[in-house]
Amino acid sequence: MFYVYLIASQSKTDERYIGSTNDLKKRLVEHNAGKSIHTNKFKPWKLVTYLSFESRAKAEKFEKYLKHGSGHAFAKRHLW
Repeated sequence: MFYVYLIASQSKTDERYIGSTNDLKKRLVEHNAGKSIHTNKFKPWKLVTYLSFESRAKAEKFEKYLKHGSGHAFAKRHLW
């Protein structure tokens, strides 16, 4: 399975991040350990929402959708 996940910073309430992975538990540990340049300044992180997909391509396509335009608005209304 492949996952699209939404995490929120516990130290700075307005910081959020959307990503995709095939190992959700490991990826969250990596974010909280500071291994991502995009999220290391705002750790610790908590998991808010995740969605699972059968293929990497579908997960990556949905991640891209959530990060742009109407997908960003959709995430704001329904997933955060």
